[in-house]
Amino acid sequence: MRFCSIASGSSGNCIYVGSECAHVLVDIGISGKKMEQGLNSLDLTGRDIDGILITHEHSDHIKGLGVIARKYGIPIYATGGTVDAMLRCGSLGKIPEGIFREIREDQAFEIKDLRINPFTIPHDAAQPVGYRLECGESSVGIATDLGKYNDYIIENLQNLDAILLEANHDIRMLQVGKYPYYLKQRILGDRGHLSNENAGRLLCRLLHDNMKAVFLGHLSRENNYEELAYETVCSEVTLGDNPYKSKDFKIQVAKRDFVSEAVTI
Repeated sequence: MRFCSIASGSSGNCIYVGSECAHVLVDIGISGKKMEQGLNSLDLTGRDIDGILITHEHSDHIKGLGVIARKYGIPIYATGGTVDAMLRCGSLGKIPEGIFREIREDQAFEIKDLRINPFTIPHDAAQPVGYRLECGESSVGIATDLGKYNDYIIENLQNLDAILLEANHDIRMLQVGKYPYYLKQRILGDRGHLSNENAGRLLCRLLHDNMKAVFLGHLSRENNYEELAYETVCSEVTLGDNPYKSKDFKIQVAKRDFVSEAVTI
């Protein structure tokens, strides 16, 4: 398997996961042009993509979806609630007939040799999901836009080879920042976003000897910065109730505007 963040942040998200014969994108919250450039850096084009997995309908996850759907006719996999919400918002433009494939939480499906399991996430969207993708013995997970984590989410993210995990904000930066009160409450709430501290605590529950790569993603442009997210998560891991130190693992921040280093598993 190959795993790579094409873009990750509050302004736009797009993740690539592939095997020898299957290539999928998780979300297209960036322009079609930027997505194509990201794929080109992996020696791929939009024509190589076998499916697009959508986590939820917010614009930073679907901004470029309409353009790509019309250009390539790639099947779009999303929950029924997410499909309805995307169609209602009207920002996608005209979508080709029959392009949506409705999926359900906790019901695995396959795209060629990739086995994909969607799991429910607590976020203020219609019917949002995270994804666990497996090929043979290899597995990766994508978990962003989490207001909180629980045993169910931990269970879905166990024994991964690599993960992209949300580290959205620094709590103090958010609290003293310029956002209006209601927005601060939304982000801090149980259906908002994971703070750096909580990302580190969740990661402590997921680490194991064979974890090969950790990407910290979906950073807020206003309420976080790369070094702070990295240092906070690493500190939680090193000081946390687990047998590891942060330096035992390859932890890196997924870039907002650049393709991150691809991980081969």
